[in-house]
Amino acid sequence: MTWVESKIARRDVWADGLISLTVELAVPQFTPGQYLNVGLDLAGARVKRSYSLASGAGEPAQFYLSLVPGGALTPALFERDVGDKLWVDDRPLGFFTLQYVPEAQHLWLLATGTGLGPFVSMLKGKDIWQRFSRIVLAHGVRQTAHLGYADLLAGLAREHPEQFAYVPAITREAPPPWALEGRLPQLIQSGALEARARLPLVPEGSHVLLCGNPNMLSEVQAVLAERGLVKHRPRKPGHISVESYW
Repeated sequence: MTWVESKIARRDVWADGLISLTVELAVPQFTPGQYLNVGLDLAGARVKRSYSLASGAGEPAQFYLSLVPGGALTPALFERDVGDKLWVDDRPLGFFTLQYVPEAQHLWLLATGTGLGPFVSMLKGKDIWQRFSRIVLAHGVRQTAHLGYADLLAGLAREHPEQFAYVPAITREAPPPWALEGRLPQLIQSGALEARARLPLVPEGSHVLLCGNPNMLSEVQAVLAERGLVKHRPRKPGHISVESYW
């Protein structure tokens, strides 16, 4: 691990307890979907945690963060502002990348909360648009205010109307007309997600990337297993790749 001192270049507040931090460091040889270790010196010790990158390759490192009360590092990061220093390990890590996705026509990106981050990074690149004929991003949150990057994603949907569908899902309040109401597992079971995306979620030609809280990951995998979609493994190709967020 090689720590590099950097500074916060930008701090975006999406909602109470939800921010993006952009640091000055541009990550070399970064593959969208990977993560970096971030650290702060607190009470005489360097406290670190891994955060997925939400930036595009070659851009300054950006992290999409939610406040976790009692967390070892995130609450301290929320107290930092533009110009404040932090430590970043400049070696990107992780295998939750398109490189390890088998050949497929349709790519489903299903996220809850800040699990959206690596998908934002992927959508900022070129590979995803060249590889897949249809891409669906479904983002589950409690409230509409928690839909970070919504303008970017809606813009991509307008730019690629036949290739990309952005489907927000709200669980704790009535959604706006452009979003669905309910949790992702139930929206798959009911067919509502597929209806909004105008694409069937079936084993033939599909691959699913899941990123977010463990409950969503396990429930969605169980629902998809009923349709014949199974977890992808290097020695046993499947239809589902998973990244847990705690």
